[in-house]
Amino acid sequence: MTTAVTPTSSRRTKVRRRGERSPLASLGLHATLIVASVVAVFPVLWVFLTSLKPAKYANTTDFVKETTFENYTNLLENTEFLTWFGNSLLIAGLTTLLGVIVAATTGYAVSRFRFPGKRGLMWTLLITQMFPVAVLIVPIYNIMSAIGLLNNAFGLVVTYLTIAVPFCAWMMKGFFDTIPMEIDESGQVDGLTPFGTFWRLILPLAKPGIAVTAFYSFITAWGEVAYASAFMVGDENLTLAGGLQKFVNQYGAQWGPMTAASVLIAIPAGLVFLFAQRHLVTGMSAGAVKG
Repeated sequence: MTTAVTPTSSRRTKVRRRGERSPLASLGLHATLIVASVVAVFPVLWVFLTSLKPAKYANTTDFVKETTFENYTNLLENTEFLTWFGNSLLIAGLTTLLGVIVAATTGYAVSRFRFPGKRGLMWTLLITQMFPVAVLIVPIYNIMSAIGLLNNAFGLVVTYLTIAVPFCAWMMKGFFDTIPMEIDESGQVDGLTPFGTFWRLILPLAKPGIAVTAFYSFITAWGEVAYASAFMVGDENLTLAGGLQKFVNQYGAQWGPMTAASVLIAIPAGLVFLFAQRHLVTGMSAGAVKG
C-alpha cells in the first residue's frame, strides 16, 4: 500500500537575526542619512565659500568664480576684529575656568555632604534655568550698573556664569554620585582632608564631567549675543557677538566680512569640541544617571 506524501514548499521564509535590516530598509536609512548630512553641511559650506568670493558675487551661486582672500585681509586690517576676538577669548576663557571650578566644587559638596539648605540650593539651581534670557536682561543690567560692572569684561563673565553654573553643577552632582563613596573613605583613612580627597582622588576620575562642563561654559560665553550686546559698548570693549552687528545696517549686510568673521569665529569652538569630544558622551550620560 502506497503512503501519500504531502509535498513541502521549496520556498522557506528567511529569518533575520536581531539588528539585521532588509535591503529596502537599509536603502531608506542610508538615503535619510545622506539627506540629513547635506542639510547639516550645506550652510557651513555656503558660509565658507561665500567668504572666498568678491562682494559683487556675494548673493550669487558662483561659488568658485574669482576666488579671493580679500574678505579676510579687509576684516583683519580694516576692522576691530582682532580686538573683538581677544575680548571674546578672554571672557570665554575666564568663564570656562571659573565655571569648571564653581560647578565641580558645588556638585561635589551637594553629592557628598549634608548641610542646611541643600535641597533649597538644588531647587534654586534648577529654577534659575527656567527663565529666558529676555526676562533676565533688565534685572541683571540694573545689578551690574549698581555695582559698576557694566561695560566690563568681568561683569560679562559673572553674567555668563549665571547661565553655565546651574546646569553644570547639576550635571557634576550626578557624575560624582556615580563615583563610589569608598574612594572618599580611603582618602580619609590616609589622612586627607575633604578638599585633599576631592583634589587628589575624585577630580582625576571626573575628567569626562569636567570636559563637558568646560565645553558648555566655553560655548555659552563664546556664542552668546543678547547679554554681550546689551552690556558692552564701544569698539574696544565689544565681543565678537557685538562686533558682527557692525556689518549689518538698515541698508543691507556686508556678506564678505561677515562670512569671513564667521569662519574665523568657528575655529576656536571647533578646537574646543575636538579636545573635549571623546569625553562628551561619557560625561553627559554619567551626569544623567542620577540627579
